[in-house]
Amino acid sequence: MLEFLLRALIGGIGVAAVAGPLGAFVVWRRMAYFGDTLAHSALLGVALGLLFAINLNLAIIVLCVGLALILVALQKKHIIATDTLLGILAHSALSLGLVMVSFLDHVRIDLMAYLFGDLLAISQIDLYWIYGGGALVLILLATFWRPLLAMTVNEELAKVEGYPIEATRLLLMLLVALVIAVAMKIVGVLLITSLMIIPAATARKLSRSPVQMASIASIIGCFSVAGGLFVSYELDTPAGPSVVVCAALLFLAVYSISIKKAF
Repeated sequence: MLEFLLRALIGGIGVAAVAGPLGAFVVWRRMAYFGDTLAHSALLGVALGLLFAINLNLAIIVLCVGLALILVALQKKHIIATDTLLGILAHSALSLGLVMVSFLDHVRIDLMAYLFGDLLAISQIDLYWIYGGGALVLILLATFWRPLLAMTVNEELAKVEGYPIEATRLLLMLLVALVIAVAMKIVGVLLITSLMIIPAATARKLSRSPVQMASIASIIGCFSVAGGLFVSYELDTPAGPSVVVCAALLFLAVYSISIKKAF
């Protein structure tokens, strides 16, 4: 049992460490709904992976990246409002994934594990995907930190300074897609975005600079994973949702203290 817990802790910390800095950009740019759209589509990636007998992580990454590219292309056309477009794609992809899974009679699927995560079932291969994908995301974030931050602060000013806005926006979307793909095993397709948003929102109240916020968000995410696993072990609760609940409690605690100080 301890081996499963240790592997789950290592995997969860790996996801939390990379979800923190990326979550900061998601909060700053108000991309939570975009993250939900990609997360919901991950189940469709699972169905396609099982259907064509390919690695599930790879199938999810390809689908999420493809959907991100489609979203960017459709946003440029201005055919429909972005929030409406995201709502249509999110629920359509999730529903299509559920329908496709129902036809896979020859494969035994734990649907709850995909929807809400199965942190204790993380394998050694999953760890390779988490840390390999996470390292790639962190390297790209560090490399393109300035253009990403400039675009977030003021797109017009960033364009004047010579930063490629469209390419930078696409890069951010692709990074979100990659993190969602590797994090699905932790909290499931319905709760993935919360692991990016809640620690970043909590860190916002405790930081004075973008770098501080990104760093603190990672630390809060790691504490949430450790706390969630402890609660899951002690009370026999689902690991993924327990992690999210711990993150939410930290958020409430930080903001409650801030409100008390204000009065």
